[in-house]
Amino acid sequence: MSAQRTLLTTARLLERMGEALGATVVAGAGGVQREVTSPEVSSPGLALAGYVARFRSERIQVLGETEITYLAALAPPDRTRILELFFAFPIPAVFVTKGQLCPDGLERAADAAGVPLIVSRLKTDELYRRIKPWLEEEFAPTTTLHGSLADVYGVGLLFVGQSGIGKSECVLDLVERGHRIVADDLVIVQKRGNDVLIGRGHELQRHYMEVRGVGLVDIPAIFGIRSVRQQKRVEVVVKLEEWRQDAPVERTGLDEQTTRILEVDLPIVTIALNPGKNITVIAEVIAMHHLLRYSGVDPAERFNERLIGRMRAKSEVQQYLREDDE
Repeated sequence: MSAQRTLLTTARLLERMGEALGATVVAGAGGVQREVTSPEVSSPGLALAGYVARFRSERIQVLGETEITYLAALAPPDRTRILELFFAFPIPAVFVTKGQLCPDGLERAADAAGVPLIVSRLKTDELYRRIKPWLEEEFAPTTTLHGSLADVYGVGLLFVGQSGIGKSECVLDLVERGHRIVADDLVIVQKRGNDVLIGRGHELQRHYMEVRGVGLVDIPAIFGIRSVRQQKRVEVVVKLEEWRQDAPVERTGLDEQTTRILEVDLPIVTIALNPGKNITVIAEVIAMHHLLRYSGVDPAERFNERLIGRMRAKSEVQQYLREDDE
């Protein structure tokens, strides 16, 4: 099930990032509800010279010292013509960096077009450095999953399975053993870059756990603040299911199974539950096994190589004995 992304407007951007950007709206305040539809931020470039064939107007535009100096150097009629052409496009917002004074006519043109004109005290590079990661996170692909996410030895384990199978109880036991919970029941997963998935809980539900028969449990209040973390990379999916005698079971680990979340392949380990099985210890082993493989050591491959080597040596001895005619 995909989570719907909250509509991003210039007003919401300023609410969330205005202080960090040192931003002040100086004109076009009536247009702060304009939708921001692109995670990219750019300077208008040749658009200020009148060439708009490749102008990416859907992006937030940034006017640095070069652009402001250029506009200020234009003759008033030329500046008016260029600004009218520039603001004729559906620009979500325009930032002026370094707290520069706006050239004559810039604020007037922004007001007329209803485009928010925002002055930032930051240098241009610093503005880009702060706003781009935030926008990329806002526009990152996101989905919600039914499961529980825990940090076990630094490895993000996502426990999935049918309702009532014991996901929450497993994570609760892990917390009691010193590991940390990230989210329970509802995990919001967001894709960062090409292959990184970051999981977190819903802000209203975060770090509360529903234990059947007990009710809602406040994890940090009971186990301390060190028992929780805000988000964690999802690295291994642990699927809990009821034990069936005829179900196929992976015995060696040579054939790694994967599952796909947001177009990212993750290893998945299926654990069949039956009475007496210590799922918490198994979860810890899964995390340590993942760390071992991440460091370049694959126990299943090593065992397989040893077995093949032993079989090859035995075969060579038997071949020698067959060929020995003395």
